[in-house]
This record gives sequence, C-alpha cells and structure tokens, in this order.
Amino acid sequence: MHDIIRQLDEKRAAARLGGGQKRIEAQHAKGKLTARERIELLFDPDSFEEWDMFKEHRCTDFGMEKQTVPGDGVVTGYGTINGRLVFVFSQDFTVFGGALSEAHAEKICKVMDHAMKAGAPVIGLNDSGGARIQEGVASLGGYADVFQRNVLASGVVPQISMIMGPCAGGAVYSPAMTDFIFMVKDSSYMFVTGPEVVKTVTHEEVTAEELGGAVTHSSKSGVADLAFENDVEALMMLRRLVSFLPSNNRDKPPVVPTEDPSERIEMSLDTLVPDNPNKPYDIKELIVKTVDEGDFFELQPDYARNIVIGFGRMAGQTVGIVANQPLVLAGCLDIKSSIKGARFVRFCDAFNIPVVTFVDVPGFMPGTAQEYGGIIKHGAKLLYAYAECTVPKVTVITRKAYGGAYDVMSSKHLRGDVNFAWPSAEIAVMGPKGAVEIIFREEKGDPAKLAAREQEYKEKFANPFVAGHRGFIDDVIMPHETRKRICRSLAMLKEKKLENPWRKHGNIPL
Repeated sequence: MHDIIRQLDEKRAAARLGGGQKRIEAQHAKGKLTARERIELLFDPDSFEEWDMFKEHRCTDFGMEKQTVPGDGVVTGYGTINGRLVFVFSQDFTVFGGALSEAHAEKICKVMDHAMKAGAPVIGLNDSGGARIQEGVASLGGYADVFQRNVLASGVVPQISMIMGPCAGGAVYSPAMTDFIFMVKDSSYMFVTGPEVVKTVTHEEVTAEELGGAVTHSSKSGVADLAFENDVEALMMLRRLVSFLPSNNRDKPPVVPTEDPSERIEMSLDTLVPDNPNKPYDIKELIVKTVDEGDFFELQPDYARNIVIGFGRMAGQTVGIVANQPLVLAGCLDIKSSIKGARFVRFCDAFNIPVVTFVDVPGFMPGTAQEYGGIIKHGAKLLYAYAECTVPKVTVITRKAYGGAYDVMSSKHLRGDVNFAWPSAEIAVMGPKGAVEIIFREEKGDPAKLAAREQEYKEKFANPFVAGHRGFIDDVIMPHETRKRICRSLAMLKEKKLENPWRKHGNIPL
C-alpha cells in the first residue's frame, strides 16, 4: 500500500511539473503563465477538480515511447467561477509544445461531453504548437473529434476560447466554432498557415504578430472578440464574462442584485442627440447611462465600430445590447457590422438573453466595395438573426431609422416585442433631401421650391408619429425615462413564450 501511495505522489509531482522546471522558467520568461497557474487564477480558490492527470500518449514511433509525461500536455477538469460550475481544458506548452496527440484530444473530448451532460460552460485555454507530427493521422483524427463536439455543444452550453500562445493550422478551427475568442497581446497568435508558408506561396513577408496576432484579429479580421495586455488581465475578464452568461440553453441568465433603481431617471439623455441631424454623438453614453451601475461588457470594440455589441444588466438581469454608432460611418450598416451584430443576436437567442436594440441608422453602406463583397447576403444575416430570435426584444429608435435598415434593426415587423422612439426619431424610407430630389425631380432647377418641399417632407416624416399611427411604435418616450421603460418592458416579457415553426434548422444566408 505504501508503495502505491509513493508511486501516486511521484506521478502527481511529475504531472504538476509538466515539461520540467527549465521549460516552466522559459514560459515565465515570455511573460506567460503555465497551464496550471492559469486554471488557479480562473477558478474560485480550491474549487478545481482535475481529471486524467495520469493519461499518457500511446505513440511508439520516432522514439516517442521513451518520452512520456503524465497528463500529456493538457490539464482538464472542472471547478467553479463565482460559485457556478464550469469545465476547462488548459494546454501545457511545456509538454511537447502543447502539441495535440490522440490521448490529449481524448481528454478534451471527455470534459466537453461532461459539460453537455451537466449543462455547464466549457472554457478552452489554448497554447499549442498544433498537431503532434509523430502521431500522424491519429492526431488529426483527434482534432476532428474535438470539432464535432464543438458543433454539438453549439447553442447548448456556452463555449469560450482563450488563445494564450500559438494556435495554428487545424487547431484554429475549434476556437472558431466557439462563442467567444479572447487573445493576449504579443504572446498569442492564430493563423491557418504561418509566415514561412505565406512567404513560400504568395511571396508576402509578414511577421506572426502581423499575420495573426491579437491586435490583427481584434481589429482587422474580427476573429477575436477582445485582446488583453497579459494572461492575468485576460483571465480576470474571462471571469467577468462568465458572470453574464447562463450555464446552458435551458437556464435563464443569472440575476445579480443591484442597488441601481430600475425607475432611475437620467436627465442628461434629453440633450444627447444634437439638433443638427448630421452631427454625430456617442451611443455608448446612452448604453452606459441605461444599464445597471454603468457596467457594460463590450465585445469586439475595435472591429466594425459602426455597431456596438455587448452585455449589460437591467434590474439585475443580463441583456444583450446592439446599437448603431453614429460616431463611425454615421452608424451605417455594412458587411462587417451586419455579421458582427447577427452573430451576437443569435448567441443571445440561443441562451435566453433578452436583446435591447438602440437604433440610429441612415441605411446600408453604398458603394461597389460593399456590393461586390456581398452586402445583400451579409446584410440579410442580421435581418435573419433578428427575425428568427424568440427572446424578449426591446427596441429604442433614438434618431434615424431609414430604409431597409429600419426593418432590419429589430423592428415591429420582425416580431419586436416593445418598440419605443424618442421625439428626435425619424422613421422614413430615406433622408428628406434624397427623398425630395426623387419625388420632385422636375423641380430640381428651383432650389427655393426644393427647400420648401424638403421642409414639408421633414414635417411629415422626420418624426416618430407616422410609424406611431400605424402601431409600428408602441410609444414615443422622453430620453430621460429610457431605463425605466426598458426595465418595465423586460419585467412584462419575463415569461414570454414564442416558438418558431418546427424544422431541422433554417438556412441562414451564410
């Protein structure tokens, strides 16, 4: 018995040491934490339960039988974040560079299977050199097994990927299918093919950071949701994100008690929208002043900045917020913003999170670049997402809601539950100037007549009342009472039940 206990202690010590002290020091020298240190920071103290600590690879080629490390380069198990159950796998770069073997993949698959059974989120801390070359197709098969589980878990439990080191080749497709991707600046990167292959095939010279670094993916490609300065900040923000999310698709989002009264009045909002309809303002000011305690968790802040997405709370309940941003491209919808908004709305719908939409949109972005890029299909993604969405939907039109973009932004016609407008709202097919030039094109030579027509059009359409007459707007509200009216609407919609017709799945215009 004593012998077994001694062996157990030795194996545990070997597993905890990973690739050895020298490699741990190398990891620290790069400003990175080890796989176990990351888990320790992420989870509540002493809550982590590890599985498969003794699992080792079965490869005997290329002398691999002489190189075995208990745990095989990934730490897996479960624990709690703010007292709530979460599953995790954390790749250990000190063991074979975190490379994925068949055994390594089996460990990941096991926690993903259990996450679905238990109905709890799964977090992947990625830090891996890719597939373990010595195992050949067995490691590729391991990746595919993980991919299959990513797809099955999609919309069932939240999946979050934290890229904390290299993630290249086939390895990138598992994070790509998860709900959120976080990255760490200067130490993490993602790409399908590395700089050397790029240089060989296309003759482009590019660094790993430029090709697939955190800044690239959070501002240019939109692959990553957020980029952080270091491992510690990234893990703390990951804990914060989890606090907004339900554990699974059958749960309601967590309610966090707040001392911020739901009837709170915010008088400064009455002067937020400028008198000049062409002058921009910051929609984030409205969001921060409307949510509980000004706590807004923004996603993709540096990508497609003409639309703002993120989580907040209203009367303690998590809500997803989508808002046009007049400061960028006048708040126009384009390809990138449509995709960004659509994916977020679909996440909220999958996990029972009500959607609050703030609308100030002059239309879809014109131009050959947008048309050739497929704005018709990409814009339809946002329309599809809102139309399919069955969670409570509350919409506030602050200023412009023109053309097809009015329809798309959670309008009454797409089953918006409660649709408010501020007195400054203008709901029309297009802006007064463009409309008058089309309707009265024969009067183009007479600027005075055109100006009078424009004024006439403004009086008729540059207000929320025409839509109100038809019931497309439920009420015209004062900006200062926005929070109060949204909170009341969400309370009323708490037990909302709405189902789409039965189908295997729809065919979103991808």
